[in-house]
Amino acid sequence: MRQMGSLKRKINMQFMVVAGLAILSTLVLSVAVFYNFFQQEVMNNLKMDAYMIKNMAEKYSWEELMEQFRIDNFRETIIKPDGTVVFDSEADFGDMENHRKRPEIRSAFSDGEGSDIRRSETRNKNTFYYAVRLKDGNVLRVASEAGSSLQVYQSVLPGVLMMAAILFLLCVFLAHFLTRSIVRPIEQVAANLDHSDLVSVYKELLPFINTIRKQHEDILEHAKMRQEFTANVSHELKTPLTSISGYSELIENGMALDEDVIRFAGEIHRSSQRLLTLINDIIRLSELDDDMLDISFEDIDLYVLAEDCVEMLSVSAENHKVTMELTGEPCVIRGNRGMIEELLYNLCDNAIRYNKEGGSVTVDVTLSGEQAILTVKDTGIGISQKHQERVFERFYRVDKSRSKKTGGTGLGLAIVKHIVARHGARLMLESREGMGTEIKVIFS
Repeated sequence: MRQMGSLKRKINMQFMVVAGLAILSTLVLSVAVFYNFFQQEVMNNLKMDAYMIKNMAEKYSWEELMEQFRIDNFRETIIKPDGTVVFDSEADFGDMENHRKRPEIRSAFSDGEGSDIRRSETRNKNTFYYAVRLKDGNVLRVASEAGSSLQVYQSVLPGVLMMAAILFLLCVFLAHFLTRSIVRPIEQVAANLDHSDLVSVYKELLPFINTIRKQHEDILEHAKMRQEFTANVSHELKTPLTSISGYSELIENGMALDEDVIRFAGEIHRSSQRLLTLINDIIRLSELDDDMLDISFEDIDLYVLAEDCVEMLSVSAENHKVTMELTGEPCVIRGNRGMIEELLYNLCDNAIRYNKEGGSVTVDVTLSGEQAILTVKDTGIGISQKHQERVFERFYRVDKSRSKKTGGTGLGLAIVKHIVARHGARLMLESREGMGTEIKVIFS
């Protein structure tokens, strides 16, 4: 819940930062747009005034015009074609410089009208100019002063700040509400992981919630597997230890006859060997479970390793009255030599242990396209359909009495499954009860 509170604060903060930036940028843009419209309005008014005076000049004499077109808030100036100022409503035009090079005057003489905006550094204001050419060849220019963009910003600043504050407070409230709405389904799922399917969530959150559900199910499954594994390990270790303890106690207390001591010692030796094998297999599985385990790969001739394995297990096969045969062709794969040897040994050893007297084991290595296929086939007891999906689980035995009789730990095929996974290969099993089993490992 503490982490959820931290998540809420982060989401709230991000909402408020985004809201603040959005409000600020919107207000600045709004003032800029307003000032642009303001400029257009001032220029349009100047244009209307200029053309009004131009029309008046067609009806009145020059002297009458001087008195008529004095309009408040506007400055009127008349410039001759040579740039000389012959009239100005606010200044002594006799001392004014030549206006021929002014942009609006130049445009008026060439195009009939012109405009310009210039900033006065001394008065910190913008002056808007609009000039129009009269019929007598002179140019009439109308001007008006207006505040600069900075002054416009300053004039509206109090109202802008108040509006921004109100909008920000509203956004804070909405951010808090939205954050709670977004996080609520996650909190409900976190509080009801075992019944998360009953929690209603937004469809946008479904992939996230489904991932959480799957991860939770995987965690529960792994916890169950670890619990079963611990129970199985305890049980498997207890059996040989009990045997060792029992026989050694009989010998220690002098309850074993001389002829029994040798037999009891043999039983203790077999139990201790079973115990060592079991411990080694458990340690090996733990190593294979470690994703950080560094595995070196090299080019390996699978046929040569299979040949070595068949030769190594020939005595065991002979003891079980089983024949072994190797078929196929040389086939190079990329893998870890030790792991592949272990895989071959476990598959062949299982095929021998769970075979019938007089049965056979065939190991085949073939190349199909770019895939190497290892097949271990036996004529043994087979596996019923209901057991086939579970034979690669740890400590799972189809025939528990036969497994203990043959000395199997129930971990061989689990180790095979891990090695296959580490090599990116595929594992296939076909079996019929009483007819034998065929296991294929396909290396891509």
